Amino acid sequence: MRARRRWTILGLTLAPLLAFAGCDDEESGGNGGSATAATGGNGAGGTGGTVATGGEGGGVSAEPAPTETVTFTGTDELFPNPERGFHGGVNLVTGTDYSSIPAQGLTLARSYVRLDDYRYSAIPDSLLTALGVGFEAARTAGIKIVPRFAYNFGMDDDAPLSRVLEHIGQITPVLQANADVIAVLHAGFIGAWGEWHSSTNNLTDPANAKQIAEALLDALPASRMIQVRTPGAKEAMWGAAITPAEAFGGSYKARTGHLNDCFLCNDTDAGTYPSNDIETYKDFIAQETLFTPMGGETCAINEGNQRNDCPTAVAEMERLHWSYLNLGYYEPTIDRWRTDGCFDTIDRRLGYRFRLVDADLPPEVRPGGQFVLRVALHNDGFAALFNARPLFVTLDDGTNRYDVELTAVDARRWAAGEDSSFTARLELPSDISAGDYQLALWLPDEATALRANPSYSIRFANDAGWDATDGYQVLGDVEVHDGAPGTSNAQATDLTVLADR
Repeated sequence: MRARRRWTILGLTLAPLLAFAGCDDEESGGNGGSATAATGGNGAGGTGGTVATGGEGGGVSAEPAPTETVTFTGTDELFPNPERGFHGGVNLVTGTDYSSIPAQGLTLARSYVRLDDYRYSAIPDSLLTALGVGFEAARTAGIKIVPRFAYNFGMDDDAPLSRVLEHIGQITPVLQANADVIAVLHAGFIGAWGEWHSSTNNLTDPANAKQIAEALLDALPASRMIQVRTPGAKEAMWGAAITPAEAFGGSYKARTGHLNDCFLCNDTDAGTYPSNDIETYKDFIAQETLFTPMGGETCAINEGNQRNDCPTAVAEMERLHWSYLNLGYYEPTIDRWRTDGCFDTIDRRLGYRFRLVDADLPPEVRPGGQFVLRVALHNDGFAALFNARPLFVTLDDGTNRYDVELTAVDARRWAAGEDSSFTARLELPSDISAGDYQLALWLPDEATALRANPSYSIRFANDAGWDATDGYQVLGDVEVHDGAPGTSNAQATDLTVLADR
């Protein structure tokens, strides 16, 4: 049996038990989640669950096990987490081994896909096949890719609009098949470096740019976003900044984030912002990136007028909710952050960084019994999650594992710099084996094909509790036995969510 982790118990709290009282739908289970089958150790785990509705001691009217409040200690440790942080670079077309990316402690890699040779022809099947091989290499390495398709790596020609749309149609099956390892897609295609400027085919015309953006969004599954190079380009396509009500709603607008490839180079970041309205467009990005990705790289333009000192860099990343940044460019800026002492701060805070604060946990529960779990956390990062991710509660004794999803909790809403919390009323299966269980939170990838790989699971920024083998964050230990307080439902068949929020 695995070693157990213990935390100091600070006191008893019954407040969560009252939080669900009086909800009209609770007698029939409220927002019932479903337990997922899992394998733990050498034994079978829990099976698909249903909401408990009664039986002897069943339903939300049953007496849950008492809980006690446990506090957690944060850590400044630097560790990788998926879809955030500094990124490296790979070649999707020629690469078959991307192990150097995780070896650097990175989870993201940008890949330019050069289409220079196909400005006036279709993309050959050989290149499309090579892309699939490259994405599979990312899957093997446990990383995600930020792809960008471009017709040049400088100021050469791009392609006519009709050819761009043809190419997007060709890559659609590849993008659809490999969306699980695509963190976000740079809009690309237009102009120099695919950065949406200096087009030789008038692709920066707002109507043309919008047509390309919409084609790319249609090429991706609805679960994935694109990024455009300037806030003005997005405003021209879809108007005012995203509201909380619009966020994650699946519209083109809600699925378009921001890219800055000349971050901190001068006052306008090389034209990212119009010189006569810089603050307005920074405010636009700051609102949008509460719900969409912000990423890119620093830049060498206008040496001597760069704003790449540590206080400015950290303040802007915090204001604009940066999720990721190129580690390889611009090297003098990255080196300055190392010399001046803010590199680790930036590394630590890029994207999300969730820290558990405290939780209400049951020291003991009966088989078929209930308990109310409350968890409080803080996001110490610059940004929030931008891709959907399920949250599971896990019970694991090293042989038997039970997972159940809290479907009412959207971790993308755990905003940067803010406290968040959630509460769930759970019921154990009546046939669960007695013994000591670890109670954990599991934030795996949304793609079921990646869930068994802990490289794609989120680790919390606490000094204890991370299980690197299973990819979940242990909250504490629960003893399951017949003599525990509370009532029991003899008909309970699964680990079940009776209500959550």
